[in-house]
Amino acid sequence: MNPRRKKRLSIILAIFVGIGATIGLMLYALSQNMDLFYTPTELVQGKDDGTKPEVGQRLRIGGMVVKGSVRRDPESLKVSFELADVGPKVTIEYEGILPDLFREGQGIVAQGVLKNATTVEAFEVLAKHDEEYMPPEIAEAMQKNHAPLQYTTEQKQGSGQ
Repeated sequence: MNPRRKKRLSIILAIFVGIGATIGLMLYALSQNMDLFYTPTELVQGKDDGTKPEVGQRLRIGGMVVKGSVRRDPESLKVSFELADVGPKVTIEYEGILPDLFREGQGIVAQGVLKNATTVEAFEVLAKHDEEYMPPEIAEAMQKNHAPLQYTTEQKQGSGQ
């Protein structure tokens, strides 16, 4: 192989290695910054495909604020409350000013980091804007999880339990 061809081949190989490294780093960055959406039931029991978030993972969680569960620290802006859908409850801890529309018994979406199996440390809390609106992810998840619960309740009533 003459020196000219050798130089061209090394330049082409360097370009391919550079492009491969760039694509690899981009995919790694995207996977680290992706926030997955969970309902409280999916957070505790896992999604249908068996995936459960790991402690320290960033995520979004949506559900209804449980009535009587909002606890405020009188000396700071720390707030904790429970979030539920049709299954288990999850505790959300947040430090900051809650949205004006935030109240007990309404749907919210919180973005944060999973501290343990049932606690999320939120860095953002979003409240719905009217009585009719529910984020599509929450509506779909609650509809999917509510149908089996309703069926089992009707089934129990029909069997005399």
